[in-house]
Amino acid sequence: MAKQSDSSKKEKVQSDITEKVLYINRCAKVVKGGRKFSFSALILAGDGKGKVGYGFAKANELTDAIRKGGEAARKNMQSFPMEGTTIPHEIEVKCDGVTVLLKPVARGSGIIAGSKLRDVLELAGIKDIMAKNLRGNNPVNMVKAIFKALSQLQSRAVIKQVRG
Repeated sequence: MAKQSDSSKKEKVQSDITEKVLYINRCAKVVKGGRKFSFSALILAGDGKGKVGYGFAKANELTDAIRKGGEAARKNMQSFPMEGTTIPHEIEVKCDGVTVLLKPVARGSGIIAGSKLRDVLELAGIKDIMAKNLRGNNPVNMVKAIFKALSQLQSRAVIKQVRG
């Protein structure tokens, strides 16, 4: 049986982990025989229950870049504290020229966010949140900033313990 690769299919489910292609960049190098293309892919992987990761990979073939990025995303998955269906507190993070703001909202509000931020938060399993990209539009740096913000979140119990 031969494997069939479908480029229109953007999501792949494997053992409760969903992968999503977030961004693909094509780079052309002009050589003697014509143009030589290479691809880079930004892939998200999440289980929808508080674990999410991203992978960025480059290859000469698009399918190889997506496969390598998916493997990196599954390897770099991390969890973060949640409070019900939202995050415990508001946070603003700057990372590589991108500024991201995350705010908890009331239950039932849904995800209020732009495209890249929305994809990360959906795969993470957060249902009620307001996210705003305040500065920058590079997708790779945007994903790095939101992961930095999620890693800096602290649960109420940890904050109470620190305060005494």
